[in-house]
Formats: sequence, C-alpha cells, structure tokens
Amino acid sequence: MKNVSIEERATALAHYIIDSKDTVRGAAKKFGISKSTVHKDVSERLKKINSSLAKEVRAILDENKAERHIRGGMATKLKYSHLKKS
Repeated sequence: MKNVSIEERATALAHYIIDSKDTVRGAAKKFGISKSTVHKDVSERLKKINSSLAKEVRAILDENKAERHIRGGMATKLKYSHLKKS
C-alpha cells in the first residue's frame, strides 16, 4: 500500500476486517504493516474519519478477542497432536 494516505489505509483496513472477519494480525500480514499500525488505524484514527465504520470494526475485534483463547487452544492441540500418534 505505497503512496496511500493514512485515512485511505485505515478505511481499507476496516473494510478488509469487516468483510473477512480477520484478526489484527491477519490484516497486518495481508497489508504488509505492523500489528500496532493496524490497531492504531482501526481503533484511534478511524474514529475521527468514520465513526460508524469504527464501531463495526470494534465489534469484529471484540469478537476475535473473545474467541482468541479458543484459537490458542486449538493451535496448541494441533502442535502437539503429532506426539500422540507415535
């Protein structure tokens, strides 16, 4: 996303997260920027640009946060599942 304004980037990130229901980490990887930048764009900057879009993104991020312990448990289960097969 070279030569794109901060406002355009924040809006693009918001639309991506809403459409894909992806995490901050996933959006950062997709856009090639840091997690901190994604979080700042969608949590702080977007409120000033488009508050209704910011609320939609916040709902997705809150949902992801509520589910992260489940994803973490699944990742750990997958990581160690090969040990049981031996």
